[in-house]
Amino acid sequence: MVVTETAPVLSAPELKKVELIDAVVERSGVKKKFAKPAIEAALAILGESLAEGRDLNLRPLGKVKVQRTKEVANAIVMTTRIRRPNMEATPVEAEDGGIVDAAE
Repeated sequence: MVVTETAPVLSAPELKKVELIDAVVERSGVKKKFAKPAIEAALAILGESLAEGRDLNLRPLGKVKVQRTKEVANAIVMTTRIRRPNMEATPVEAEDGGIVDAAE
């Protein structure tokens, strides 16, 4: 019998809201004073939608489906499934309206 050692699964550091806002500001070029309230409103809407049991279908994030919920002290624990599209195989719309490969 051959036993192979598996590598441990390492996760990246947690993404905090401040870091998300900074990344959006950097990527979009929008001023932080305009981006922050929009991002906070979007996160609130996403949280409310999940609390209502609604599935989310938000490309390129993917489809988020609530599998189970459980109430614990001071929180509701949601078990979700996220299905992300394979961005390498998905055609992307170009700025001129044409279709380009995601790798371009």
